[in-house]
Amino acid sequence: MNLLSAKNLSHSFEYELFSNVSLSLDAKESIAIIGMSGSGKSTLLHLLSTLLTPKSGEIELFNENIAQMSKKELALVKRDKLGIVFQSHYLFKGFTAQENLEVSEILSQKSIDNTLLNKLEIAQCMHQKVTELSGGQQQRVSIARVLTKKPSIIFADEPTGNLDNQTASEVMKLFFEYCEQNNAGMILVTHDNTLAHMCKRVYKLENKALKLIK
Repeated sequence: MNLLSAKNLSHSFEYELFSNVSLSLDAKESIAIIGMSGSGKSTLLHLLSTLLTPKSGEIELFNENIAQMSKKELALVKRDKLGIVFQSHYLFKGFTAQENLEVSEILSQKSIDNTLLNKLEIAQCMHQKVTELSGGQQQRVSIARVLTKKPSIIFADEPTGNLDNQTASEVMKLFFEYCEQNNAGMILVTHDNTLAHMCKRVYKLENKALKLIK
């Protein structure tokens, strides 16, 4: 089942970042995108996740061209089917970890998964304020918040940047397990080659082009 298809994407700011980039993502599939800092890999992720609009090319989500969706239709797709994990956690700082997850629970009408909290080792700190948590705990709460809404596609931009190597590896395995069990897919942007090669396919964004290397 195809979840995402991108054809001939090009984007630029003051200069051209990349052109004619194409890729597709199927259910239960994981894709990693690596590349030098400044190569445009985060920008590409933002295009694929509809946070930015490409200068040219087209993107289909769940076999629908996003350019032909109304604002309301696209907003519902983003709310119900897309999950974005950033390196910065973007949690509500005045809230507890539990309250942050409850916001996601209300918006998505999906229940918080206590098994997930145990796997991420954050069950014991759910009633602490976000500002009282370590960077690693905040990031794991952020990941739990995204997975609580049960997205069909996970877009992850350096999601393990604040985690130690062992925890990062465990989080990646959790993502893969989630995709397998929920017919979901993941697109990961990372500078960590070890994590990248845990994915089924690996692309490198280099010299304005996206190249398949695994």
